[in-house]
Amino acid sequence: MSMLEQQQIDQALATMQGWAVRDGMLRRRFTFPDFAQALAFANRVGELAEREDHHPDLLVGWGACEVAWVNHSAGGITQRDVEMARATDDLV
Repeated sequence: MSMLEQQQIDQALATMQGWAVRDGMLRRRFTFPDFAQALAFANRVGELAEREDHHPDLLVGWGACEVAWVNHSAGGITQRDVEMARATDDLV
Protein backbone atom coordinates (compact mmCIF):
# COMPACT_ATOMS: atom_id res chain seq x y z
CA MET A 1 0.00 0.00 0.00
CA SER A 2 1.38 3.38 -0.95
CA MET A 3 1.52 6.58 1.07
CA LEU A 4 -1.12 9.21 0.45
CA GLU A 5 -0.10 12.56 -0.98
CA GLN A 6 -0.61 15.58 1.29
CA GLN A 7 -3.60 16.74 -0.78
CA GLN A 8 -5.28 13.34 -0.29
CA ILE A 9 -4.63 13.50 3.45
CA ASP A 10 -6.05 17.02 3.61
CA GLN A 11 -9.18 15.91 1.73
CA ALA A 12 -9.68 13.00 4.14
CA LEU A 13 -9.13 15.21 7.20
CA ALA A 14 -11.79 17.62 5.95
CA THR A 15 -14.34 14.83 6.45
CA MET A 16 -12.99 13.52 9.78
CA GLN A 17 -13.79 15.46 12.94
CA GLY A 18 -11.01 15.66 15.52
CA TRP A 19 -8.25 13.98 13.51
CA ALA A 20 -4.99 15.72 12.65
CA VAL A 21 -1.54 14.82 11.39
CA ARG A 22 1.15 15.19 14.02
CA ASP A 23 4.60 13.61 13.93
CA GLY A 24 3.73 11.95 10.62
CA MET A 25 0.77 10.06 12.10
CA LEU A 26 -2.98 10.42 11.86
CA ARG A 27 -3.94 11.23 15.48
CA ARG A 28 -6.98 11.90 17.61
CA ARG A 29 -7.45 12.27 21.36
CA PHE A 30 -10.68 10.82 22.71
CA THR A 31 -11.87 11.92 26.15
CA PHE A 32 -13.90 9.96 28.71
CA PRO A 33 -15.26 10.60 32.21
CA ASP A 34 -12.72 8.29 33.86
CA PHE A 35 -9.79 5.92 33.39
CA ALA A 36 -11.94 2.77 33.17
CA GLN A 37 -13.86 4.08 30.15
CA ALA A 38 -10.68 5.26 28.43
CA LEU A 39 -9.14 1.84 28.95
CA ALA A 40 -12.27 0.06 27.71
CA PHE A 41 -12.12 2.18 24.55
CA ALA A 42 -8.43 1.34 24.08
CA ASN A 43 -9.33 -2.34 24.34
CA ARG A 44 -12.03 -1.93 21.65
CA VAL A 45 -9.47 -0.24 19.40
CA GLY A 46 -7.10 -3.14 20.12
CA GLU A 47 -9.76 -5.67 19.10
CA LEU A 48 -10.35 -3.76 15.86
CA ALA A 49 -6.60 -3.66 15.20
CA GLU A 50 -6.26 -7.40 15.73
CA ARG A 51 -9.19 -8.16 13.41
CA GLU A 52 -7.74 -5.94 10.69
CA ASP A 53 -4.08 -6.84 11.35
CA HIS A 54 -3.17 -3.14 11.44
CA HIS A 55 -2.07 -1.72 14.77
CA PRO A 56 -2.08 1.88 16.05
CA ASP A 57 -0.07 3.52 18.77
CA LEU A 58 -2.27 4.04 21.83
CA LEU A 59 -1.66 6.34 24.77
CA VAL A 60 -4.09 5.81 27.65
CA GLY A 61 -4.37 8.06 30.66
CA TRP A 62 -6.99 9.17 33.14
CA GLY A 63 -10.01 10.10 31.05
CA ALA A 64 -8.28 10.01 27.67
CA CYS A 65 -6.99 7.74 24.94
CA GLU A 66 -4.94 9.03 22.03
CA VAL A 67 -4.95 6.89 18.90
CA ALA A 68 -2.30 7.26 16.18
CA TRP A 69 -2.47 5.47 12.84
CA VAL A 70 0.41 5.17 10.36
CA ASN A 71 1.68 2.45 8.07
CA HIS A 72 5.30 1.97 9.06
CA SER A 73 6.11 -0.36 6.16
CA ALA A 74 4.75 2.20 3.64
CA GLY A 75 6.60 4.98 5.44
CA GLY A 76 3.59 7.18 6.15
CA ILE A 77 -0.17 7.57 6.13
CA THR A 78 -2.09 5.34 3.72
CA GLN A 79 -5.73 4.93 2.75
CA ARG A 80 -5.89 2.05 5.21
CA ASP A 81 -4.95 4.41 8.05
CA VAL A 82 -7.78 6.73 7.04
CA GLU A 83 -10.19 3.79 6.99
CA MET A 84 -8.98 2.62 10.41
CA ALA A 85 -9.38 6.13 11.82
CA ARG A 86 -12.98 6.18 10.61
CA ALA A 87 -13.56 2.73 12.10
CA THR A 88 -12.07 4.00 15.37
CA ASP A 89 -14.63 6.81 15.42
CA ASP A 90 -17.37 4.20 15.14
CA LEU A 91 -16.18 2.60 18.40
CA VAL A 92 -17.03 5.62 20.55
